[in-house]
Amino acid sequence: MVGAIKRSRIATAVLVACALGSCRDKPPVANTLIGVDKTQLVTVVTDDWNGFRAELRRYERSPGEAWTAVGPVIDVVIGREGYGWGRGLHGSGAPTGRPGPIKREGDGRSPAGVFEIGTAYGYDAGRERVALPYVQATPELRCVDDPKSHHYNRIVSTANTVVDWRSAEYMRRQDELYAIAIVVEHNTRRIERGAGSCIFLHVWRGPDSGMTGCTAMPLDSLETIADWLEPNVSALVALPRSEYGALRHSWGLP
Repeated sequence: MVGAIKRSRIATAVLVACALGSCRDKPPVANTLIGVDKTQLVTVVTDDWNGFRAELRRYERSPGEAWTAVGPVIDVVIGREGYGWGRGLHGSGAPTGRPGPIKREGDGRSPAGVFEIGTAYGYDAGRERVALPYVQATPELRCVDDPKSHHYNRIVSTANTVVDWRSAEYMRRQDELYAIAIVVEHNTRRIERGAGSCIFLHVWRGPDSGMTGCTAMPLDSLETIADWLEPNVSALVALPRSEYGALRHSWGLP
């Protein structure tokens, strides 16, 4: 009888706690791909694997809490051929049992998966509202996309680097595409040659032009994101809608 009474009291306490809101529906943060250290999330979702138009959403949270949407939905474009599984926090290539192409150098696809967000580059000498590490893009800076180079998928300066590549992105362009360019950490931890390189959030040419592999948007939208992001606590989720739905619970997505 004592045990039954005790169980009844526990059940009552749980019901009261839930009624007060402490049993909110939220993802199991501790056991999901996106850990408690990530308190900012950017999602970029397309309708399917091969489309280049996408919707970008921002979320934030306190550690261990549920995600809360921040700001409006932003129309963006990704790689002209859509998505292909990349190399990031989710691992290398496609998660076990999931369909979809694999990202390769020059395929016109943006990397799909979960990625950390790195350094911001820009044409201005400094941006006081940007909390991310910021580097001014000088004419000497290159992002090397030649898989045969020892500097593949790295940003280096020709002023102090022996050039061993035949192809590289100029970080200071003649147009405004890299006026702000925020590094997406695809294939950066253990670089695999040919797996894709030089992935950024940057300025678009317009809503009807897919990119070579980056995610692009209007300058004012990119400035808002750059000013909002904080170092070491942000992640990017890039997926087709079908995969987002399939992985939402196990990855702890909003």
